[in-house]
Amino acid sequence: MLSTLDLRGGSRRASDLRNLVPRAKFDLDSVVEQVRPIIDDVRDRGVDAVQDWSEKFDGVRAPQIRVPQEIIDKSIAELDPKIKAALIDAIARVRIVHEHQRRSESTVTVAPGGTVTERWLPVQRVGLYVPGGVYVYPSSVIMNVVPAQIAGVASLVVCSPPQRDFGGWPHPTILAACALLGVTEVYAAGGSQAIALMAYGATGVDEIEPVYLVTGPGNMYVTAAKRMLKGLIGIDSEAGPTEIAILADDSANPDFVAADLISQAEHDEVAASVLVTDSEELIAKVRASLERLVPLAMNKDRIRAALTGQQSAFVLVDDLDHGLNVVDAYAAEHLEIHTRNAAEVARRVNNAGAIFVGDWSPVSLGDYAAGSNHVLPTGGCACHSSGLSVQSFLRGVHYVEYNEAALSEIAQTVITLANSEGLPGHAAAIEIRAK
Repeated sequence: MLSTLDLRGGSRRASDLRNLVPRAKFDLDSVVEQVRPIIDDVRDRGVDAVQDWSEKFDGVRAPQIRVPQEIIDKSIAELDPKIKAALIDAIARVRIVHEHQRRSESTVTVAPGGTVTERWLPVQRVGLYVPGGVYVYPSSVIMNVVPAQIAGVASLVVCSPPQRDFGGWPHPTILAACALLGVTEVYAAGGSQAIALMAYGATGVDEIEPVYLVTGPGNMYVTAAKRMLKGLIGIDSEAGPTEIAILADDSANPDFVAADLISQAEHDEVAASVLVTDSEELIAKVRASLERLVPLAMNKDRIRAALTGQQSAFVLVDDLDHGLNVVDAYAAEHLEIHTRNAAEVARRVNNAGAIFVGDWSPVSLGDYAAGSNHVLPTGGCACHSSGLSVQSFLRGVHYVEYNEAALSEIAQTVITLANSEGLPGHAAAIEIRAK
């Protein structure tokens, strides 16, 4: 299955380790040029262009671009009761966690008569992208909609690809998740054309207001469209292939570790599964578990391709400290800790999208119902970026209010600094008030 990378006795510098730990190749620049004509076409022709590209890529044209409310209502009425109950449970847990992320207004008195107040204002209109290709992700509806609603976003749009098997509408489970969350503006559009539609909006019979921010996972074409349109719209991140790193010692349960490596490999042939350990014995046991478990999996071919790809490996290190250096340099989207004193070890990690602590906290739990968010930074971006949260949908705005006395007290400082920068007009705006 996985190849073994022996780093024992080697460098512990982050700059070296970044290049040593394997990653999937992800050439987004080449995809941008493929996406450019699609985005330009949607900008120029709106909904007609979206429908044409959907027919080409998805093999179907939606009966209409906006999903009628009766189709959304039908999806929830016909949803399997067990799936409905699971979605409701997941929504409740995600709400509990994200409610505690609210930020409050704060006012600081800088000097007598001079205050700065910071308010957190929601983005007014947000577009949420939900994939619908190889897999169906109602969980992504939850992870994007719940924090947006808690942030106070007034207008939410969901785009998801039309499905041939469902009359050209998005998958009914995705529509049912929208219904449970009270989202009524849903469009049958996928891929880069959906991102362009949300960014530019559309005029004519199907009038669609553009959004200010687009969030949600997608393939490299969706990510390329986000990159191209960033600036016109805000984006959550440029998501790459999913990845799991597991830091383990000889106390780890090899079957648990193997199952968790498989769980991420199931997503995609370029998904990354990495085990970092100082135990050769654990590697042997996990390898044996993989050989036993992979053939039993429904998606065994995809899993095997991911586990044998260059992006997946057993990484052998000298000791736990060395292992921490490796996982910090790797900055995984998902990091599991399977060591003695796992909670203590987890607190020593600096870089990870989300950290799953101990035997009973697998990544799968976080994907659905831990209450945490599963939209996380990939490709090593966890060293500088966070996962999706309520903050992703808020903008901090400062309200500056000084009275005459407070301005006079600081006037000379502002005048001096403005003149030192060669900006006398700035200084003059203070001086005219001083007179």
